[in-house]
Amino acid sequence: MPDTTGASYAAAGVDIEAGDRAVELMKEWVKKTRRPEVLGGLGGFAGLFDASALKNYERPLLASATDGVGTKVDIARQLGVYDTIGHDLVAMVMDDIVVCGAEPLFMTDYICVGKVHPERVAAIVKGIAEGCVLAGCALVGGETAEHPGLLGADDFDVAGAGTGVVEADRLLGPDRIRTGDAVIAMASSGLHSNGYSLVRHVLLNEGGLALDAHLDGLGRTLGEELLEPTKIYSLDCLALMRTAEVHAFSHVTGGGLAANLARVIPDGLHAVVDRSTWTPGAVFDLVGRTGKVERLELEKTLNMGVGMIAIVPEESTDVALTALTDRGVDAWVAGEITDRGAHTTGAALVGDYAA
Repeated sequence: MPDTTGASYAAAGVDIEAGDRAVELMKEWVKKTRRPEVLGGLGGFAGLFDASALKNYERPLLASATDGVGTKVDIARQLGVYDTIGHDLVAMVMDDIVVCGAEPLFMTDYICVGKVHPERVAAIVKGIAEGCVLAGCALVGGETAEHPGLLGADDFDVAGAGTGVVEADRLLGPDRIRTGDAVIAMASSGLHSNGYSLVRHVLLNEGGLALDAHLDGLGRTLGEELLEPTKIYSLDCLALMRTAEVHAFSHVTGGGLAANLARVIPDGLHAVVDRSTWTPGAVFDLVGRTGKVERLELEKTLNMGVGMIAIVPEESTDVALTALTDRGVDAWVAGEITDRGAHTTGAALVGDYAA
């Protein structure tokens, strides 16, 4: 007899019950991110944030950013570790927002999977929630989408969007920067979340290295090194602004240190960063040696050990360094702002890295 069973969503590969269970598992983590301005809870069509909290601002400017984690998610998939990738997502979004001096307020996430495994989705959200706590923002909602036939059963991707607020007259940026300002570098926690297409190609595909291999200099397995979460600088940057005068920040992501620093340098000025003021971590040397990657290619792809830059007046340098050190941030003076003429506007790295 012919099969008279009708088609169903489940037969097409979408498990609604699994999605519902994932939501139940993630609720406890989302609660940990709650701010007093947040209304309602999970389950609504939209996250609600009480904007009356902005009445204390003279002229509040909303800052918005969106990003993902890139191919670092494939390392998480291969290792079966899902509760750290969320830190990366929050860092990529909220550390962009704080660059203009904005306080992170709230975030939403989007998780796309080939098949909903409730515990995996909950682990991803756990990481996002923990990251939101570190950034001082609320996780007000999100979406989990199941895409059978487009993604493998274990494949996934994450993205997110965030909103922050800054008083108009406290907006940071190029117009504040002056000749003689100090360029303060804040150490990265590792590769962060950029350049993983190069890293994976060099170390795993061409180099044939195993993720469970213990390599000299790393002090842990390669997989553990590659999954090290991106450092979240948001609260450190806000604390620095309360303690010292800050003219600008630069979040070092895709494009490397020089290219991202150049984004906040005004016409007619130049940022000069001295490589000899720090030593990049062992993983950067590993990528360079294994793939015979030229230094300039490394520097325009990876952060080389610097995740965030603060540009402050020279007279604020000591106060700024003390404030960051007190918060456990490894920071140092890496360069200065010079007057080189409009034709040299931008940023440059000079010297050799410290041994």
